[in-house]
This record gives sequence, C-alpha cells and structure tokens, in this order.
Amino acid sequence: MKQHIGCVSLVVRDYDEAIAFYTQKLRFSLVEDTVMGDGKRWVVVAPPGSAGTRLLLAKAATLQQEHSVGNQTGGRVFLFLHTDDFWRDYIEMRARGVKFLEEPRHEDYGTVAIFEDLYGNKWDLLEPK
Repeated sequence: MKQHIGCVSLVVRDYDEAIAFYTQKLRFSLVEDTVMGDGKRWVVVAPPGSAGTRLLLAKAATLQQEHSVGNQTGGRVFLFLHTDDFWRDYIEMRARGVKFLEEPRHEDYGTVAIFEDLYGNKWDLLEPK
C-alpha cells in the first residue's frame, strides 16, 4: 500500500489575502482556485518546486473556525517549510516582509528559524542536515 498526505487544511480569514501572502511573501504556487458555490472556494498552494504536501486554504465559516485563525495549534509551531538553502530563503523572505520571531540557529537536525504567516501561525524555516 502507498499513501501520502495530499493537503493540510489551513483556516484563513479571507481567500484573496491568504493567496497574496503565500504567493507573494513565500513564493508558493497557486495550484488551484475553484469556486465551489455559497462563497466557498477550493484554494490550494504549494512551495516552489514541491511535489509533496500542499496547503488547502479554507476560509473560516463558523465562529469557532474564526477563533482558530492564526492559532491552529495552540501557539506551537504548526508547519515546517524545508528548504535546500536556508540563508537564500531566509534573506529573501525577510526582504519581502515575512516576520521572523527569532534569529536563525543551528541544531543537530539543521538550520532553523521560526516565522509567522499573515495570521500569526508559527512555521519553521528549516534546512535539514
């Protein structure tokens, strides 16, 4: 049997502002943006050169979902963006206005720094060893 996680759902406030952040600040590709009716869209983005898991940008539809925007994991790092060149991406992301919460550090597993998306979800930018 072969399986993989195709998408991870990320609750957002607004489709267009989320698309703008991920495609402009993080340079993700807009893989799909399909209108589903009743104000819903199927919006999928993926990191540059990625053949793996993608993000499904899901607009909050209930009060409970709205409260989870920016805090999907209770304040922990939520997603891990792996890169083949930490310093290239770190410098470019900072230049495009991505907010890093710490200085880069070297760990046994690689070079890493935590950043926030437009809603405050925490991410690791990580170049594994």
